[in-house]
Amino acid sequence: MAVTTYWADNYVEKRCSGKKAIGLIRAGQRVFIGSSCGEPQYLVRELAEAADTFTDIEIVRLLSLESTPLTLIADETRDQSFNIRSFYLGSAKPKSLAKNMRFITPMNLSAVPRLFKTRRLPIHVALIQVSPPDDFGWMSLGISVDITLAAAMSADLVIAQVNSRMPRVLGRSFIHVNDVDAIVEHEEALLIVGELPELEAANLIGRLVERLVDDGSTIQFSPGTTPQATLLALSEKHDIGVHTQYVTTDIMRLVSMGVITNRKKGFNDGKLVASCAIGTQNLYEFLDDNPAIEFHPSDYVNDPGVISRHNKMVSMNVAMAMDLTGQVAADALSFNHFSGVTGMLDFIRGASRSEGGKSILMLTSTTTDGKKSRIVPMLNDTPIVVPRGDVQYVVTEYGAVNLFGKSLQERAMAMISIAHPDFREELFFEARKMGLLGAERTLSESLHGIYPIKLEETREIAGEPITIRPAKPVDERRIQEHFYNLDKDDIYSRFFQARSRFVRNDLESMFHIDYIKNLTLLAVVGEFGFGKVVAVGEYLLGSSRNIAEVAFSVSKEWQGRGLGKIILRKLSEAARENGISGLVAYTLPRNQGMIKLFKGLPHKTTTEYDGEVVVLTCMFDAPTK
Repeated sequence: MAVTTYWADNYVEKRCSGKKAIGLIRAGQRVFIGSSCGEPQYLVRELAEAADTFTDIEIVRLLSLESTPLTLIADETRDQSFNIRSFYLGSAKPKSLAKNMRFITPMNLSAVPRLFKTRRLPIHVALIQVSPPDDFGWMSLGISVDITLAAAMSADLVIAQVNSRMPRVLGRSFIHVNDVDAIVEHEEALLIVGELPELEAANLIGRLVERLVDDGSTIQFSPGTTPQATLLALSEKHDIGVHTQYVTTDIMRLVSMGVITNRKKGFNDGKLVASCAIGTQNLYEFLDDNPAIEFHPSDYVNDPGVISRHNKMVSMNVAMAMDLTGQVAADALSFNHFSGVTGMLDFIRGASRSEGGKSILMLTSTTTDGKKSRIVPMLNDTPIVVPRGDVQYVVTEYGAVNLFGKSLQERAMAMISIAHPDFREELFFEARKMGLLGAERTLSESLHGIYPIKLEETREIAGEPITIRPAKPVDERRIQEHFYNLDKDDIYSRFFQARSRFVRNDLESMFHIDYIKNLTLLAVVGEFGFGKVVAVGEYLLGSSRNIAEVAFSVSKEWQGRGLGKIILRKLSEAARENGISGLVAYTLPRNQGMIKLFKGLPHKTTTEYDGEVVVLTCMFDAPTK
């Protein structure tokens, strides 16, 4: 089609009806449809109505909610009218996906634009939706830039639905009137995704994830219930930046609250960068001509090299299932909508390369009905989306673990510890059968205990953050290392004998705990999952009088900083809350620090002597006068 010099004249010349524009498509062509909520619904309806006039049209799109069911038409015509090609990096496990599995082309989202631009997969026709042109003839792709821009710029024929409701989103999101071939003006409401159902398990996951995200981090997350809860949990953070595939309504809320400032990203400072938007009409209005927001194509936003340039890049993605070795399956669950096309692996790898970066995978421990565990022995019949070697942090409502650098045995113990308690015993025995756990491993009460996150606390002592928290089965080696590094006098004070060996059988009570009758608290410094234990305190209920015995130790370099007092207070509060009547401690007369700490509890303490040993007893129903 010939074009004149002035773009406005070209616009008028190219304007036509939807039916006429769709009539330009020829048999055997490959037709791309704009993605996600930016789908040009009117053009797709016109395409569907003309289905019986087409033969062998291949529809290319991201996995979609399908406002017009082209997949159904493909089924009914046995693919003779339409063949569907959906780009999707997921596991296609649910029935809704599995029945259309033949249409799926698994790819990382960062690679799809290259597929188009190199013409390895030639796009003959692109159906896109744009904003009205500005004074210079530029139309914005609005809420759907991702792979849409690459498809439009490499297509032989571009048909643009001009919709006045499409926001003008800034960044590399524009296409010029001179670069399209047919213009169809049609105003209609954009696709929206409303408020998602709230799950208590997701809120618990959000509270755990919040502890892993530092102020000044740059974040990415996939849409869905669990990320929604995570965003709520981030409401107390400061100077958060965003570099993500999808902008959601919850991001808009955090921007309005001042949580997201984008000031400390270290790359694209001051700009919220994304590829597309999924949300409400309010979100789309928020994006319109907003100079603080830029949308870029997926080969930029999802490029691991670009992602890694951000300070403290944190990727947060939803997993469908994981096995005990750390392999991950993921798909578009009913409440996550588009989670299968978020470029999960791109962001996981980019975040892991970032200075101070973290990759976090979130999953509820069971299916929605609670009948199946999402943590399984081995993912044998489900496609793997994230290889075990790329996995770092994993969070369920029962806890958080770091699998990076861990052996298969350590991974199995970690995954079992955050599985639903009803399934831990089965997972333990399956792990033993698979050879993931040594024969010396025994089933203990700890497999049924629920990690008490409320006992976690992070303080700053002498300018260094230190976390006081309950011990986990995965802390076994670190607890051993703590005792091996103790001063000889401290070993004698703790065990009443000189010791040079601290084998796991002797220390088993410290990491095989039920958090009620047996509780161990650790003070840990350093990175989550790799921190050093600098203090250990435990109580063990073994008395017929319902009194728990207390013992603790503090590394030499951390003595005199109040750690013992903090741990003893937390142990006494937890014991009382768990229905224990009191505490007893055995120490030597020269251990005045321990005696002073015990007597500092807000309850009456009695002192007795058993030979050379001082016996300190504290009863909770006898407060200090």
